[in-house]
Amino acid sequence: MRDFIFGPLSSESERVENYKRRRRGLWHEHRLEPLAPGAGDEPRVQIIAGLDSAIDRLECELLVPEVKTIALRRQSTEWDVINWAYVQTWTATLPQYPEGTLVRYKIRAQLRDGRPLLDADGGAIFSYLVGDPDPPDWTAGAIIYQIFPDRFCPDEGQQWRQTDNLEDACGGTLKGVVNNLAYIADLGFNCIWLTPFFPDHTYHGYHATDYFSVNPRLGDEEDIRQLVRQAHERGIRLILDFVANHWGSRHFTFQEALKDQDSQYHHWYHWNRWPDDYETFFKVRDLPQINVDYPPAREYLLSAAHYWLTEFDFDGFRLDYALGPSHDFWTDFRAAIRQVKPEAWIFGEVVETPQRQLSYWGRLHGCLDFVLQQALRELFVFGGMNLSQFDAFLEKHEAFFPPAYSRPSFLDNHDVNRFLWLADGDKRKLKLAALCQFTLGGPPIVYYGTEVGLSQHRDMRQPDGRHHMAEARLPMVWGDDQDADLLAYYRWLIHFRRQHPVLWHGLRRTVHLDVANGTYAYERIDEHEIVTVCLNLSEEYRSVMVTGHSFHLAPWSGDVQLQAPSLV
Repeated sequence: MRDFIFGPLSSESERVENYKRRRRGLWHEHRLEPLAPGAGDEPRVQIIAGLDSAIDRLECELLVPEVKTIALRRQSTEWDVINWAYVQTWTATLPQYPEGTLVRYKIRAQLRDGRPLLDADGGAIFSYLVGDPDPPDWTAGAIIYQIFPDRFCPDEGQQWRQTDNLEDACGGTLKGVVNNLAYIADLGFNCIWLTPFFPDHTYHGYHATDYFSVNPRLGDEEDIRQLVRQAHERGIRLILDFVANHWGSRHFTFQEALKDQDSQYHHWYHWNRWPDDYETFFKVRDLPQINVDYPPAREYLLSAAHYWLTEFDFDGFRLDYALGPSHDFWTDFRAAIRQVKPEAWIFGEVVETPQRQLSYWGRLHGCLDFVLQQALRELFVFGGMNLSQFDAFLEKHEAFFPPAYSRPSFLDNHDVNRFLWLADGDKRKLKLAALCQFTLGGPPIVYYGTEVGLSQHRDMRQPDGRHHMAEARLPMVWGDDQDADLLAYYRWLIHFRRQHPVLWHGLRRTVHLDVANGTYAYERIDEHEIVTVCLNLSEEYRSVMVTGHSFHLAPWSGDVQLQAPSLV
């Protein structure tokens, strides 16, 4: 890829090593069929075994709701070219359980050479919650605006803080968000994703030190209540960014654990050697990783999530680095959320393969669509994917995930270069990519400022090899500094999507593809209407006839047509 992708698979070498590792040893990786078992299902578990010793016995040990041992049977043996070794697949069938049952199990192998029992996935506990995995109905029509509180707007009458260092706080506040709810509602957004506002010494909130209060620099609890209340009055729901994997080293539990090895908080963290060597988030010493499988730490996190849902009426969570905590944690998280607010939406940041993303189905409602974001950038910015390749990608991508699986889409966010920066300021390309984003199935997200032409001063990838994330987090522009034409385009696009539910749930089919001329068209269709979308990615004017409609498109532009479906 031509752009920095944050995550553990950002390079080809990392992806190859990841594949090789997952075909060696004993791996379940939550392979269930069906992935999210319902009442009456007898799910089949699958194990991949790439071992240098023969297996005498492979068993699934049920832990909850009953204690029971189920033998696995060898299903197949294959040759793995990459590892140059045999790989076996083993399976077993689990019992049926009623709706709402929490199921936990381990998988262990007895090797013929007499070594101790070998646990799958390094000793992980596997679990699932029996029941409907689908997200709340309202989420299908969600159109999300992502806001960084410090970078969105200061209090009324205040100006941005003047600083030469983008790592400093710039002066945005929660009242600044409240005061601009009319702007957000007028554009047509019906959901806000608010990045963390907890106490933190950084401007961005991802080094939190308390999950039960508000950073005084941003405001107070009454500001949060006012924000949620006034947003709800305008039909806008609130999604809170929640980090369960790590927090700031100034968190009181970590400070206590550093002082005393016998502290009650010692086991809240993963120590390689106390007190100096501990597991962190991507080797950032200021971000100790939480031991979410230690019951008191898990309970603290679940109670924090409960607090913001019930005491402040948030409508769900975007889950930062959901790859970090165990699947068993997310099973508990889903059960806890479902108990107190069944209509809450939970989706994860999982920068991984689609297969890995799909493993969270039944625990989360879905994951941010990083794979689509990469494809959109390759097509509309870098030219590394042609229209035929993009068409094939969409067909396979849409078929891979269950229809109800939440795949919120985005062109840019706070961890990657802004789309407009990569496109060298070419707003035609941004408009065309946004048209495509908003006419595909996943709930679209717009990163604050994208809709008014906010870009950045320099690439977040610097010559010293470091990544300066703050480059993509400049303060929002207001008034005459906004691009009025781009703003009007986004307002039209958002309202168009809201007015046509076929874009949320209709089928998509390709109706025109001309790679040589750079034109592409697809339909979104249901029993009520058809929306035809036509794109021109060339530097020439193009006229295209698609399903009886003529499209006359300027270079790097698109258009839509509406019609009623034919009655058969």
